[in-house]
Order: sequence, then structure tokens, then C-alpha cells
Amino acid sequence: MARTKEFDPDAALQAALELFWRRGYEATSMSDLVAHLGIGRASIYATFGNKHELYLKALDRYDRTGLPPILRDLSQPGPALPAVRNLVRRYAAEAADARERLNGCMITNAAAELAPHDQATTRHVERNWDQLETVLHSTLVRAQAQGELPAARDPLTLARMLLVLLQGLRVVGKASPDPGRVKDAAEQALALLD
Repeated sequence: MARTKEFDPDAALQAALELFWRRGYEATSMSDLVAHLGIGRASIYATFGNKHELYLKALDRYDRTGLPPILRDLSQPGPALPAVRNLVRRYAAEAADARERLNGCMITNAAAELAPHDQATTRHVERNWDQLETVLHSTLVRAQAQGELPAARDPLTLARMLLVLLQGLRVVGKASPDPGRVKDAAEQALALLD
């Protein structure tokens, strides 16, 4: 007869996500995971696979919880540019916040740490960025159709610029204690939408 799990896999995955997010992939050992999750190594392997598989599952979970609110906020009916401006300012505020900036964004962290040499991580990062770029693009197309964005602006290139800006805000915010750096950059980029 198979034994029932003596732990909640969902809670364990959330705990793994938080540890990877805070420490990064390379700095998190399997022993760290065992200690942080409070479950045995064999249970981790049986439930989630090896450390890399657990990391990819944590990235999936991060995507499922972090991206939907952004997609929802940008897809609301009504004026579109205020939603884009709010998103950029929210990223800048989070990147400047002393408590939040040190963790940064798990997707951005994955892009910097693993994506250059790990195809599975690259696929996760690209999927996240494609979704964000797509919703930014459609929001900017809507803004243009509603007369909020000048006809001479290209919604796709603006969406790509904003994607790169958002990721850059996360990186610079994580490394720089100067909140003015990310806030000034965000405001300058938003001026391009006028």
C-alpha cells in the first residue's frame, strides 16, 4: 500500500519558490531545500524531481501568481494609458522599495542567472516576457484606437521598450540603493507615450 504524503506539496512548492527567489538557483543547495521545506530529500525527489526540476516548477508557480494581475490590470475597459503608466510606476516603486528590491523579480533573476546557459529556464523567461509584451502591445493598440496615443507611435516597439524598461528597473533596483535612479528612468520612459 502506498504511503500518503505527510506534507502539503503546494505549501512545499511555495516555500521552495521563496527560497530560490531570495537566494537564487546556484546559491540554494539541496540541503538548504530540505531544511527550508522541512521534508526529506527523498520526498522532494519523489514529488518534484531534482533541484532543477523543482526550480522550474517554482518558476511556473511564480508565473501563475505574478502575471495574471498584470494581465488583468492592463486588460480593463476604459482608458488604456493610465494602466500602462500605473504598471511602470508600480515596477519603479517596487524596485526602489528597500524591502522588495533585494529579491527583485524571480523571472528577471532567472534571466540573469540561468537563461544564458539553461534552455529550459530560457523558455520560461521567454514565455513570461512574450505574455507581458503581448498584453502591453494590445493595451497600446487600444490606447491608439481610443486617441490616447499619437498615431505616429508604433505600439509594438513601445511595448518592447517598456518590457525592457520593466526588466531593467528590476535589475538596477536590486543593485542600487538610489531610488531616484529607477524612478527618474521610469518617468522619462513614460514621456515617450505622450
